[in-house]
Amino acid sequence: MPPRAPVPSCAPRAPPTPSLRAVCTFLLGALLSGLPPWSAGPEVAPGTRQKLDPETLRWPPDAPDPLLALKNALRYFPPDVQEVLAPEFAQELRLYGHIYMYRFCPDLEMRAYPVERYPCRTRAAAAIMLMIMNNLDPAVAQFPQELVTYGGNGQVFSNWAQFWLTMSYLAQMTEEQTLVMYSGHPLGLFPSSPEAPRLVITNGMVIPNYSSRTEYEKLFAMGVTMYGQMTAGSYCYIGPQGIVHGTVLTVLNAGRRYLGLQDLAGKVFVTSGLGGMSGAQAKAAVIVGCIGVIAEVDGAALMKRHRQGWLMEVTDSLDRCIERLREARKRKEVLSLGYHGNVVDLWERLVHELDTTGELLVDLGSDQTSCHNPFNGGYYPVQLGFAEAQSLMASDPTAFKSLVQESLRRHVSAINRLAREHFFFWDYGNAFLLEAQRAGADVGKPGANRTEFRYPSYVQHIMGDIFSQGFGPFRWVCTSGDPQDLAVTDRLATSALEEIVAAGVTPAVKLQYVDNIRWIQEAAKHQLVVGSQARILYSDQKGRVAIAVAFNQAIARGELKAPVVLSRDHHDVSGTDSPFRETSNIYDGSAFCADMAVQNFVGDAFRGATWIALHNGGGVGWGEVINGGFGLVLDGTEDAEQKARRVLSWDVANGVARRCWSGSPMAYEVICQTMREDSGMVVTLPHAVTDERLLQALRL
Repeated sequence: MPPRAPVPSCAPRAPPTPSLRAVCTFLLGALLSGLPPWSAGPEVAPGTRQKLDPETLRWPPDAPDPLLALKNALRYFPPDVQEVLAPEFAQELRLYGHIYMYRFCPDLEMRAYPVERYPCRTRAAAAIMLMIMNNLDPAVAQFPQELVTYGGNGQVFSNWAQFWLTMSYLAQMTEEQTLVMYSGHPLGLFPSSPEAPRLVITNGMVIPNYSSRTEYEKLFAMGVTMYGQMTAGSYCYIGPQGIVHGTVLTVLNAGRRYLGLQDLAGKVFVTSGLGGMSGAQAKAAVIVGCIGVIAEVDGAALMKRHRQGWLMEVTDSLDRCIERLREARKRKEVLSLGYHGNVVDLWERLVHELDTTGELLVDLGSDQTSCHNPFNGGYYPVQLGFAEAQSLMASDPTAFKSLVQESLRRHVSAINRLAREHFFFWDYGNAFLLEAQRAGADVGKPGANRTEFRYPSYVQHIMGDIFSQGFGPFRWVCTSGDPQDLAVTDRLATSALEEIVAAGVTPAVKLQYVDNIRWIQEAAKHQLVVGSQARILYSDQKGRVAIAVAFNQAIARGELKAPVVLSRDHHDVSGTDSPFRETSNIYDGSAFCADMAVQNFVGDAFRGATWIALHNGGGVGWGEVINGGFGLVLDGTEDAEQKARRVLSWDVANGVARRCWSGSPMAYEVICQTMREDSGMVVTLPHAVTDERLLQALRL
């Protein structure tokens, strides 16, 4: 996705209640007799990016005629207004390489309203509307005007006509209809049954031979597919809280594994990225009690985190950065320090300090640039300043790519030098090592398979064992919008997990529960809510079911004022097949197979999920991963409780069983225990080859 030019402002405006009703009951054709105004603003509006020179815009090589993209956009509108819209859409195509239909950006405050304000015929539809509007809330979304929630190009819809149509369909949907979404496009409402999902989403489903980055750029330009990332396109994003928690657990467990420490006071964690999800790193460093130094080339992103209070200090001086780092190490301060500059400069300065003084100033390191999209703004080369890099990206993509790859090689070279000392680096699942390898960087590991590099992914060394135990990012949203309801759910979730621990669990499982109980108890103090009243924690099957039942019963007795939406990150035990991230610790040869994620999507559907989603791409990039998610509305009924029990049990057990079959001892233990507790589950268990001489004698 190329940088953006000035577009009409969609800045939040406080609406009267009828404006929200208008969105929910809008029929696209009814508005067309009085098209909303459109005029290009003189300045870059919030949520947009650098202006492009129309003369330098390049239509994707070998893409069909751009007139087809115009036809694809105009087919949303009747002929009598196409004459007005065609020139506007052509201008968008020239300037941005895609038609977003900025004219139709809603003139209202985009946020998660209390669920009762949505004029719908079903509670499920109202909850889905709330989740959609939360994903597009400017406080939550990275580029809301382009319908991008996070990750640089993770979209909710491909254009604004799709938003309007979807909201209209949801407003009229009954319990005997299902809305079908094709990569942002609402195909329509189809007859189904009350037991069926109300919404089925697929994003980026492409014939395998055409699932490449080049083909994606063509298809996206044509407006026929989109990159839904993970929870952007499934309407389940809850702001940066989710990645804060995941990063907290990752750094905490990295300290345990690599440094042998429970207390990270005075230890230094260096990384990069303060934009969308990566912005959580600063907050996570403070929560775990270490010194976090985070580099960011975009000053606006850095200052946003500083104003938010998640980044304690900022500097654009490498000298001051090193000086402050030394002070904090000596005093064992808790600090999040933002360096406004390129992370390669920071890594190379740390090498210089080591080589000239003998002092290793960093203990742990990673990277959260958007390396799944390295040549379109996901990674900025060290050789250029931010604005200069954006200009070259638009004017000469080939030269820009060459500089990115040179920068990646320098990036890795500095890390390699530090790693010869007592410093530990891991890949955060953003395709950093994969793209570095493609750039020719020295990341190889002798005798490794295709998913292994010199440094492990955080799944291979840290989160993989957690997934094998059935723990992953479980989340919920209080649709009342009332912080008091969120406080009640925090208390109920804590009690549910404490009861499980009291009943007896293994030491490894107890450690996970204790970490997450502490997280919930401290969550309010850390002010993690951005957007909807939501919470996340890592839990296993037993914990998720117990929490869901407690919530549903609280709704039934009126302790919670409105339904609760259950969901999870796609980055979970069963939701994602990704050989360079979620399944990078699968060593039986099946890491490149996607049966688990697809089966999870299907299984959630017929067990009672309110909506389901299946995506190509997410995390490490288009063509590199298949992932899926779900939403489930708890409304206090017995039916909702039974659906929750079925969905949540399957949604975890599927992945644990697959990880067991691939050879994980932890997963074997967990799935056996699950079978003992549920007689309806019968899983195929592997038999280990105990005598390797049997294989060696064959000399294959």
